[in-house]
Amino acid sequence: VLSLCCEACKKVIFHVPSELEADTLVGRVDLKECLQSAELISSSDKNFKVLEDGSVYTTSALSLSAEKKTFTILLNDIQEQVQKKIHVSLMEEEKKTPKGRHARDTVLKRTKRRWGPIPSVMIENSLGPFPLQIQQVQSDTAQNYTIYYSATGPGIDQDPKGLFYIERETGNIFATRAVDREQYPSFQIICFATTPDGYSPEVPLVHTIRIEDDNDNPPYFTQDLFEFCVPENSRPGVVVGKVIAEDRDEPYTLHTTLKYRIVSQTPPITPAFSLHGDTGVISVLLPQLDRELVPSYTLLVEVRDMAGQPFGLCTTGTVVIKIEDTNDNAPSFKQLQYETRVEENRVSVEILRVSVVDLDEPGSPGSGAVYEIIRGNDDQAFEITTDKNTNEGILCVVKGLDYETAKQRILVIGVNNEAPYLLAPHSQQLSQSTCSVTVHVLDVDEGPVFKPCLLRLDVKECEDVGTAIGRYVAEDPETGNSEGIRYRIPPGQCNWINIDDRSGEVRTVRVLDRDIGEMRRGQCNITVLAIDRNGKTGTGTIQVCIVPGNKNFPRITQTDYIMCRDRKPICLTAQDGDEAPYSAPFVYRITDRNLASMWKLTPHDDNSWYLSPKGDIPYGIYEIPVSVIDNGGKIGENTVRVNLCDCVTPTECDGRARQLSGGNVTLGLWAILAMILGSLLLLLILITICGCCGTGVMHRQVTDDCANHNLIISNTEAPGEEVMDHNIIPLQNTCDQGGYGVKTGEQQTFEMVKGRGHTLESVKGGGHQTLGSVKEGGGQPMMDTCRYSYSEWHNFTHPRLGEKVHLCRQDEEQKHSEDYLLSYNYEGKGSLAGSVGCCSDQHEEEALDFLDQLEPKFRTLAETCIKR
Repeated sequence: VLSLCCEACKKVIFHVPSELEADTLVGRVDLKECLQSAELISSSDKNFKVLEDGSVYTTSALSLSAEKKTFTILLNDIQEQVQKKIHVSLMEEEKKTPKGRHARDTVLKRTKRRWGPIPSVMIENSLGPFPLQIQQVQSDTAQNYTIYYSATGPGIDQDPKGLFYIERETGNIFATRAVDREQYPSFQIICFATTPDGYSPEVPLVHTIRIEDDNDNPPYFTQDLFEFCVPENSRPGVVVGKVIAEDRDEPYTLHTTLKYRIVSQTPPITPAFSLHGDTGVISVLLPQLDRELVPSYTLLVEVRDMAGQPFGLCTTGTVVIKIEDTNDNAPSFKQLQYETRVEENRVSVEILRVSVVDLDEPGSPGSGAVYEIIRGNDDQAFEITTDKNTNEGILCVVKGLDYETAKQRILVIGVNNEAPYLLAPHSQQLSQSTCSVTVHVLDVDEGPVFKPCLLRLDVKECEDVGTAIGRYVAEDPETGNSEGIRYRIPPGQCNWINIDDRSGEVRTVRVLDRDIGEMRRGQCNITVLAIDRNGKTGTGTIQVCIVPGNKNFPRITQTDYIMCRDRKPICLTAQDGDEAPYSAPFVYRITDRNLASMWKLTPHDDNSWYLSPKGDIPYGIYEIPVSVIDNGGKIGENTVRVNLCDCVTPTECDGRARQLSGGNVTLGLWAILAMILGSLLLLLILITICGCCGTGVMHRQVTDDCANHNLIISNTEAPGEEVMDHNIIPLQNTCDQGGYGVKTGEQQTFEMVKGRGHTLESVKGGGHQTLGSVKEGGGQPMMDTCRYSYSEWHNFTHPRLGEKVHLCRQDEEQKHSEDYLLSYNYEGKGSLAGSVGCCSDQHEEEALDFLDQLEPKFRTLAETCIKR
């Protein structure tokens, strides 16, 4: 039963004449807008037909009795079971009469052009009779001309040639034989209409001949045999696989609408699978698929076209479904109790094989047995493994059994599968299958047994030869004592120890040192034999381990250092050839009391300490005895040589030191340089004083200005203010005589080098005095041009210059300064005018004549400097 879902898609209105002839094109409808894959296209009115491209033609002549006529176009998709409707309405065209027609105008009548017929259709595999007329083309110009028709294209003069032809006079198109649609689904030919003289009153016509499909191809499966697998006990609805069939007929038609079904099942029991009729998907139907009952199924399936209708063509195929094994059967022992025997002290020997029954597929993880010892193997003396070939459990002894300790052992063994157990539907959980094994231990005559079988003896490094380090004895298992047992060490082993043959006492035969040859490994295993009265032997092993000792003295790796004026601490690092706990951490001590008062040691880490001076000690070379004590108490004596040098970097010291009183101290390079520069500065000042005071009175006049002024620096263009500053050297001018450095008040001084408030005025006492006050007393200003003699200047400058030089080497904290000598950058070439100081005046007495010939611009500057 085919049930379609019908739905109105849209409405279409065509305006047509009231009279319609047969095969008249009414209009065109967009079918794909409603349904993309329309397999069946039909009309509810037999007077109209609809083509695949949506063209609507009349099948017979008709007239619109009413103003409106309606019908419906039906679109069907059989595979998707969908139906769409398009409502079509035909409206009569309105007749419009033009206003004011001329008498000569004729009434135009719409007529059908027969030169453009609808596409032709030919049934596939048509039975004839042939030639079979399929269409006629005619030109309207045949009423006025003699028209001949011709055609060209596939099926006429192209492959397949001779399939169609057209009558020259009538335009009838005939087919000469049947056509296979799967080979040629359609033909497009070109038709021509010409007059006898070759004139073509019509354009060439492209005419389509469509081959309508016939259900002549049965469907077929893509594979000869389909094989699928599904786990046993799968639930209903689980997809097993999918069969696929194809059909060569026209797609999206009933000819290619396929249906699947299962014809038969082998074995013929309750159906275990279902097959979807449209998709070909095979699913589980039976709730219990048991591989142990039916390992595989064979299905005979059928596919039929025409949507499975009885008259459709069909084909059959084969599907084989294998049932995959799951671990739904637990293994079980064939026997519940086993007994076996083994001699004492036997190892790596098989004593029993156990077997199980498992219904799962042999060789699969669901049947592979895994055995385990559940109880009775606390000392791990037994081991059970699986023989992969037979699936049996192999019980072995891996540690020797002692008859005197236990005469029999009872083991409980369990079994599982490699794969986890899966509980089958409608079944109960099973417990693990177990069995018991009784192992009887057989008594045998045994040799002596060392207890323990491996004895570890620790020996301190460098112990004396013959030192007793332990005792190693064996017992007779039968008597439980050591009487009558002899001991010896077989040859060919490391010759470190020997053993007393009666008492078993172990002593060293060499001095054991970890730094020598084979002893670098620190241990050696030595096999010892014990022999009883019956000649039975037993073996044991002594493991001799050399324990590191405190045999090396700690020593400082580097002992020569240079310390500059920054007095950065020196890091002393020691090494010890011993291992822990006889090496680090180290403790450092200065053993000389005098040097310990000058130097100190502070910890840095386990291996290193810092050495630094305690105060401002003199420069020189110090040899400091330092003792280093390791963690074991061993003391290493070291001497550290420190060259305390007056330098900035260690490379400035070449190993020589300056000598100071009371120690090996020498003057540094910078100190010597400071002394030389101080002497040069003193000499320069003395020469300057002598030159200024030895030339007598000099007369200098400046035009238009006899006032007393100080030249000051000002950032404004107005006259500057009078500034009284010790840093300004006053220039005193008079109108009748030109003295230099003449005092104009008690506060005018010469400020020289940077010192501690000392000026040239403070020659005597604590009062604020100038050099003039020394000579005249009372501090009254005088105009003497040569006021000071050389001895007065010398007495004033020499002691204070020496003090200044001494103070330049110290900062505020009475420490030696590092930057008291300053270098200045080169400021360029000097001016051609020379210096304006007193020295230049002495050498160039007439060099100031230019002041009398200054231009008016200088007067402006002079007026600016005049005190108003």
